[in-house]
Amino acid sequence: MADAAVGFLLDSVTELLKSYVSLISSAEDEFKNLRKDLAMLKGYLQDAAKEPQKKESFREVERQIRDVVYYAEDTIDTCLTERSRSKILKIGISLAKQVKALREDKVIPMLETARKAFVDIQRAEGSNKGGEQPLVKQRKAPSIRKDNVVGFEDEEKTLMGYLLDDQAEELDVISIIGMPGLGKTTLAWKIFDGPDIRYEFPTRIWIYVSQVFNKKDVFLNIMKRFTGNDMSYLSEQELAGAVSESLKNGKFLLVLDDVWTPEAWNEIRNALPTNNSLGRVLITSREKKVGLHANPHREPHMLRFLTEEESWKLLQYEVFGRLDSYPPQLEEIGQYIAKQCDGLPLAAVIIGGILTDQFSRPRAVSVIKEAWTKVSENVSRQVKDYKGQNILEIVEMSYDNLPDEFRDCFIYLGVFPEDYMIPAWTLTHLWISEGFIQRREGLSLEESAEEILNELISRNLVMVDKTNLSGDVKIIRVHDVIREFCKSRAGVKEHNLFEEIIMSNDYPPISDIQMYRRICIHSHLPTFLSKKPKDLRARSFLCFYKEPIDLPATYISTISDACSLLRVFESKSFKFHQFPAKVTKLIHLRYITLSCDELNVLPKTISELWNLQTLVVDTKSRTLTIKASLWKMIQLRHVKTKASIILPVQDEGRGGDNLQTLSRLSPEECTKNIFNKARNLKILGVRGKIDLFCSAKSLENVESLENLKLVNDSYYDSATENVLRSFQRNSFPKKLRRLTISDFIFWEASHDSFPSLRCLVLKNCQQLRRIPLELEKSLQLLDIERVGKSAAASAREIEKIKKDKATQTKGRCGGAGFKLEVAPGCE
Repeated sequence: MADAAVGFLLDSVTELLKSYVSLISSAEDEFKNLRKDLAMLKGYLQDAAKEPQKKESFREVERQIRDVVYYAEDTIDTCLTERSRSKILKIGISLAKQVKALREDKVIPMLETARKAFVDIQRAEGSNKGGEQPLVKQRKAPSIRKDNVVGFEDEEKTLMGYLLDDQAEELDVISIIGMPGLGKTTLAWKIFDGPDIRYEFPTRIWIYVSQVFNKKDVFLNIMKRFTGNDMSYLSEQELAGAVSESLKNGKFLLVLDDVWTPEAWNEIRNALPTNNSLGRVLITSREKKVGLHANPHREPHMLRFLTEEESWKLLQYEVFGRLDSYPPQLEEIGQYIAKQCDGLPLAAVIIGGILTDQFSRPRAVSVIKEAWTKVSENVSRQVKDYKGQNILEIVEMSYDNLPDEFRDCFIYLGVFPEDYMIPAWTLTHLWISEGFIQRREGLSLEESAEEILNELISRNLVMVDKTNLSGDVKIIRVHDVIREFCKSRAGVKEHNLFEEIIMSNDYPPISDIQMYRRICIHSHLPTFLSKKPKDLRARSFLCFYKEPIDLPATYISTISDACSLLRVFESKSFKFHQFPAKVTKLIHLRYITLSCDELNVLPKTISELWNLQTLVVDTKSRTLTIKASLWKMIQLRHVKTKASIILPVQDEGRGGDNLQTLSRLSPEECTKNIFNKARNLKILGVRGKIDLFCSAKSLENVESLENLKLVNDSYYDSATENVLRSFQRNSFPKKLRRLTISDFIFWEASHDSFPSLRCLVLKNCQQLRRIPLELEKSLQLLDIERVGKSAAASAREIEKIKKDKATQTKGRCGGAGFKLEVAPGCE
């Protein structure tokens, strides 16, 4: 959104004025003026966002603002690139004149346009007060499938158990939560209309709530079950009283379909008799927070996806009207299409409509099979394009309900390939580097990004594929239909957010690619680079091949020459044979991944990347010597690698305050001097002779450290060097909650070694004979993987101690919440 784009440029200008005054010498005053202009522009955008009329009338102005900001970014960064090169090439440019011209020609006129547009919004809002309400796009109540319902038998049984349970002491609320098109309404109707519910609940009421919630309409529709009289003349308060009176005695089932917000539930709840223990309310919603709010004492029922077998059954019903009545020649292709629906019932229904059209014509089975094969080549696109039942309209309802600051983050999910397992860490750090995450008081950028991801998960727009024992999200996935929506919204005409490049028959032409801000290439990369693209506006180059590809160093020259203003270079899919020296010319980089099996040295020139925030190095080398000064890279926040990092001997840089992740550091580098500079570290990895690290008392000043990973390098096989010794009391920060240790044989610990440790992970410690029982006092989570039977037995002993204490103290010691995860093969 425009607000995020303005905020990103404003932060960049502020940082230039704060930390890089020498780079903008002679233009400092113009940059200060530009900062004032951008702050005013951001203020108009934030004020406009609060106005009910803003959505439609201000959208075109937002697009114009976004384009102006993009132009300003490109102008300033081009000037800075030339200025940085001028130190070598002796080329002088007038940065002050460039910025002044930018303000006068673009920014100030845009500021006036935004001001006028905001005034118009306020006038429109004023004229609406006391008059007609603005028109709001409203979705019709969904048609409910009453036949051919496939799957959900297990789900139905669980929910029926809740509804028919006679142990409730007050009005009981059950919620069904799931993403759009998953079948929440279908399942709710199947239960609502079933014979057992009809028998048990003589009063059954179905209300479609919707995003455009009207409390009075809900109350009137409830009262229609009890009276045929017109009650529309009553006030909302009077209707609420009538609803409460009608439902206060006897059994009833009230289904509230498609509840969007906790606030909507609150409005309805106030009219319900909470002391009627015979009443039941069944809610369907896309958002988990609605279910949690409606009944904090019962976990919302998260609706699962269909299995491949269930999808195939549903597809058969849609096309043939019954099971096992298809021509045998269509079975294999039909099952493949069902699999492509990815467990989403609505996708199967829509594709079924397309296939029915093909099957209903009097044609040979071979011709039908050929037509079905064409459909199978892009099921998600067929779902998108099918007339009259556009599933993307359903997704758009969820998109329209997102806060403005979430929208770019959501659309960005489309940059990943189909069915790609997306690491949550990678996604959130890409969001930050792209400028989508704005600063919020009391939260770091990373915490804000995690909040947005969790909110998208809560709204069922993102699927969680893997969590750790603590419940932290590790891997996510995006449904094909959601991905299609994101791609459709990301193009130049909509957001100009990104474009996926698929080089086929010379399409798209290079002239089109020059307009794209972010380029995603998941195939045909050599074909693209062979075209020698030039003068691209791309600020991000993203490549997520499912299998790594070898990339000659000459191709990096092509990329750096064509995209000199890159901010994000996600190149983990590339396998370099040596360090790609040309990347150090990309001085605006904020995020880079480098993958090179033999890489063991990062040259001093890497420090020329003065904007760099995230550095990820994937190498098979045991050590990685970084010759550059990390402390001179004052924007650096995350350094991530599996190699043991060795730093320069003399390093007098002044940075380090922003550094949050340093993984993995050599034990010899773990000195007080290093950690005095990196005082705000939250995640630290150490690899090497951990015995050296244990003997040091260097972490006591790193008060923010929350996660520590210790890898005892298996290269060292001396018994004394495979001992994790007891640390000195108070040698570890009080915030340390998670410890991961690998490759140890012995472990010595006292009860006060880790006084606040909550989570312990043991990996690859097959010869470890015992986990110290002294750790059990604060421990809540224990995860063991590839350890011997003796260590696994001591883990079970810790579990027993925790349970016994919980029983003795009735859970006050926290043992009742203790979790032990034992990987297969450990016992």
